Amino acid sequence: MGNNKKKQPLKSSLIIALGTFIVSIFIFIASELLLRSVAFLLGLFLLIIIIFIGIMFDIIGVAAAAADEAPFNAKASNKIPGAREGVYLVKNADKVSSFCNDVVGDISGTLSGGIGAALVFQLIISNPDSNKLLLSSVMAGIVASLTVGGKALAKGFAIHNSNEIIFWVGKAAKRVEDFLGIKFTR
Repeated sequence: MGNNKKKQPLKSSLIIALGTFIVSIFIFIASELLLRSVAFLLGLFLLIIIIFIGIMFDIIGVAAAAADEAPFNAKASNKIPGAREGVYLVKNADKVSSFCNDVVGDISGTLSGGIGAALVFQLIISNPDSNKLLLSSVMAGIVASLTVGGKALAKGFAIHNSNEIIFWVGKAAKRVEDFLGIKFTR
């Protein structure tokens, strides 16, 4: 029995790694194909959206780790939509946080770096005499500062509003589950 407990984290980690690999490839290919056919400003908008998604999932991951289960149990006993999902998110805070902060966060970080590089490439092609080192450095600085600064700002917000955030996520999860007919939070 003790040996089975040791295998569980390894199995979960391998599943997360494989899922991350597949999702990353799919999203990267889709964003690369999209970037090849869009203007620079639209690509910049896509970059900001991906950074924003990473920050939003960071908020959810931190909030799940900081939220209290008791308010969700009380709401669930009153059959308030989204409360059961909130209980699930809080009870599984380690998995939720790992998925949101590590999987989605790392994917969005990797994609934002790739998209930033693709945008620099677009600029270099349209302006061959431009300073490539300067363009690359400035883009890396923009991506890093928006990502790190946004996540730093978001962490305090997530900790101080964790129950409200998780309740909102629980309600959104309930709607998605009802729409798709699939239960993710059971």
